[in-house]
Amino acid sequence: MTTSKLAGRRVIRMNGAGNKILVLDLRGGLSLPTPEQARAIHLAPGLNYDQMMVLTDPHTPGTLAYVPIYNNDGSLAGACGNGTRCVADRLARETGLNHLMIETTRGLIACERLGESEYRVDMGAPRLTAAEIPFAGEGETVAANIPGAEAFGPAGLVNMGNPHAVFFVPDFAAVDLAKLGPPLETHPLFPEKANISFAQILGPGRIKLKVWERGVGATLACGSAACATLVAAVRRGLSPREATVELPGGALFMGWREADDHVLMTGPVEFEREIELTASMFA
Repeated sequence: MTTSKLAGRRVIRMNGAGNKILVLDLRGGLSLPTPEQARAIHLAPGLNYDQMMVLTDPHTPGTLAYVPIYNNDGSLAGACGNGTRCVADRLARETGLNHLMIETTRGLIACERLGESEYRVDMGAPRLTAAEIPFAGEGETVAANIPGAEAFGPAGLVNMGNPHAVFFVPDFAAVDLAKLGPPLETHPLFPEKANISFAQILGPGRIKLKVWERGVGATLACGSAACATLVAAVRRGLSPREATVELPGGALFMGWREADDHVLMTGPVEFEREIELTASMFA
């Protein structure tokens, strides 16, 4: 897509539990933004985002849109639970439907509107083998040793559309995310990089979490990380299959369903404003 075709398009700024989301509607056969254009949008006044959800024409019958997901560095993400809820909100208000199906590179995602601004998203089944993460180290992904991070114990490794490494720590406040996030995200054992999470178990069914997102940095919330954290905690015997995950931007209710192995995430969305893209943003 040329800059002239992006200029004049309107982008919706939202948040999901504090996760900064843009929704850009390019249905109608328009081409996707380039990584450079995605970065330019992020740098434009008032548009800085964690993820940008781009609505394109459906690929699969029965779905409402195919949704590529951009990180703010221009790279593509496989999943974004908070952004998916924002997309569901836009499509629910457009169509009047309370049950919606969208598609990402992760696959089909069922979404359900539960209230005025509350949605439940089926994030699918976690992928747990080293090859699926992917992870180039030795040992089981339930508790993997990461050289350089020994002070935090082993990490639980989970792929929820994106690779995640979750460390369980006794003192959440003592973790310097800005210092630890970058080298762990790009650790040689993660060939596709990884989202890095530090979680503290507060009690049965209650987890506190902060996340360094791959291609983004520190965020107020990360839905796929909340999913990965619940899975990692259950695998280690630290949590029941349902839990509230408290992030800096808000709380998400998580459930790892035993019947089909799918992870369900429930949380809020908030509309902030609509902004028109201009040619000057891409200069």
